[in-house]
Amino acid sequence: MRVLGDAYHGVRRRVTDLVSAAGADAVLRVAPATPDWTVKDNLAHLVGITADIVDGNLDGVGTDPWTAVQVEARRTHDLAELLAEWDTHASAVEAMVDQFGRAGCQLVTDAATHEHDIRGAFERPGARDSDAVQIGFDFVGTALGASLDAAGIGGLRVEHDAGITTFGANDPTSTLRTTRFEFLRATTGRRSPAQVAAYDWNGGTPPEGLVLGLFTARAEPLDD
Repeated sequence: MRVLGDAYHGVRRRVTDLVSAAGADAVLRVAPATPDWTVKDNLAHLVGITADIVDGNLDGVGTDPWTAVQVEARRTHDLAELLAEWDTHASAVEAMVDQFGRAGCQLVTDAATHEHDIRGAFERPGARDSDAVQIGFDFVGTALGASLDAAGIGGLRVEHDAGITTFGANDPTSTLRTTRFEFLRATTGRRSPAQVAAYDWNGGTPPEGLVLGLFTARAEPLDD
């Protein structure tokens, strides 16, 4: 059963449909969630990750320089070339990503995050309850729980659209009521501290504590 492979394939199919329908000019617009990147840059990053996995180019995996090379290497590629390359490499990745363990969950989480960055640029919301978002919610929540444990902070209870999940090994000292989609956007820096503070909280987890260490909270609110 290809849980991660199927989830990634779903992201790829949806993003391919989105950018194909938008066209070559529209993909040059800046994605508000990634103000240093256009939609095309987001796509180049997604394509580049699968190429790097297939080629074994994993030195510096996940770092800014690693992702920057992916984008720059495809700066002159047109939309058709990007999608063709993604189709070639992602097909191989989808067949083996379930063997990657937690790294596979991270790959799907990153893909889901950029899918919604692209949707935000096109003002085309959707797929907020996809299997990729569900996987991303669990991945970022587990990472947040580990951070809370390391800091000696109580766990976080999240009451969401599919039930209740507690992150962290310690007894929860705060409760957050939100959706899994919104939780994923907040932990990956797609929401401002003011937006996070306005969530339905019960307890003392500070808003800045919801953003994972790899990310920085937005200064300005973002609704996507």
